[in-house]
Amino acid sequence: MLTIREATTADCNLINTLASIVFPATYKNILSPEQLDYMMEWMYAPENIWKQITEEGHVYFIAYWDKTACGYLSVQAQEKAVFHLQKIYVIPGFQGKGIGQFLFEQAIKYIKEIHPEPCLMELNVNRNNKALHFYERMGMKKLGEGDFPIGNGYYMNDYIMGLELWN
Repeated sequence: MLTIREATTADCNLINTLASIVFPATYKNILSPEQLDYMMEWMYAPENIWKQITEEGHVYFIAYWDKTACGYLSVQAQEKAVFHLQKIYVIPGFQGKGIGQFLFEQAIKYIKEIHPEPCLMELNVNRNNKALHFYERMGMKKLGEGDFPIGNGYYMNDYIMGLELWN
């Protein structure tokens, strides 16, 4: 049984634990070990997750397969009618069970609940990430691409993708 709940600041360690499983597995063939370590600290140290939730407006959701946490997402309002799907990940052992689509649909549902007018949901995806095909299947289109500096001499080499949302 697949369920989802909104995360709170009490979930920072859980999100960190999930990320420590899925993030390296997702990017091990794309990023250097040094960049992986840097990005894990930058995005997923519990204190940085706490800051994202309390100061930066990220809203996290955690998906459960029965009672086991199996994935997560976060959404952040960018502008009046633009929302950014910051993170969407499924633990490798749970991939292929429809959880990614479930999380993606939850992001859309959440955005439509807080913003009933037409808007844009964007996300960045590494140009070499196999998830690109998943996002295209979900109806997202490439809007552009860029090499975004993230500090320490590292870049995110991403496509920017978007999906128009209507109620």
